[in-house]
Amino acid sequence: MGADGGSEAVIAAEGVAMGFGPRLLFRDVSFTVRRGEVFVILGGSGCGKSTLLKLLIGLYPPSAGRITVLGAEWGALAGPARRAHLRRIGVMWQSGALLGSLTLAENVMLPIEAHTGLPEEARRLIALSKLGLVGLGDAADRLPAQISGGMMKRAGIARAMALDPEILFLDEPSAGLDPITSAGLDALILSLARQTGTTFVVVTHELASILAIGDRCIMLDTQAQGVIAEGEPRALRDTATHPVVRAFFRRELPAGGGAAVG
Repeated sequence: MGADGGSEAVIAAEGVAMGFGPRLLFRDVSFTVRRGEVFVILGGSGCGKSTLLKLLIGLYPPSAGRITVLGAEWGALAGPARRAHLRRIGVMWQSGALLGSLTLAENVMLPIEAHTGLPEEARRLIALSKLGLVGLGDAADRLPAQISGGMMKRAGIARAMALDPEILFLDEPSAGLDPITSAGLDALILSLARQTGTTFVVVTHELASILAIGDRCIMLDTQAQGVIAEGEPRALRDTATHPVVRAFFRRELPAGGGAAVG
């Protein structure tokens, strides 16, 4: 599956900590993401996985530590250099974040218009191509209100891919979907990763999706305030000894009970 162990690291986090005021979410978080793999960030509610995603895409600076994405730290980039670097990544938010007054094609055209000088006809051709990649070629002129939740997620992925990013970040892509639609989205993510060579970083707590798409993962934990597991998801399921990790991957309560994870 995915990238091999010798692949280039496109993301490196070293000793990263993040908190808001007196509240520390996590500390000493270190990991690398290799080019071409599907890397999953998982953990229970409130552990900081979506906040970590925001650090990786440059929305927040870390409280401590260092993050490099495609060889650069966001804090060292400004103006045209930062805009150029942003073109190298794409983001799909949990809701899809589509603009309701625009068709799917117009939504996908937004980043192309913002970051290129291409004429409208060329922008639309690219948008139609991206919608075709996610199975929405026949829905290009529909409004978001006219499509299902699963289609909205696919359209969000198409927009995130509009500029052919090297890394695609997905925030809870399966949230709110029924199991069949979720499985279809998992298959799409794997297909896109293998076809395009794009690196995927996926935040989720959906066990079925983690096992279906993940090449490697890290697991954050609220009590530990950091990473409690790293590795290939199926290996963690079969061999993990940490009680919280075992409980998550085997869908069982930790010894002595305790709150559910996820």
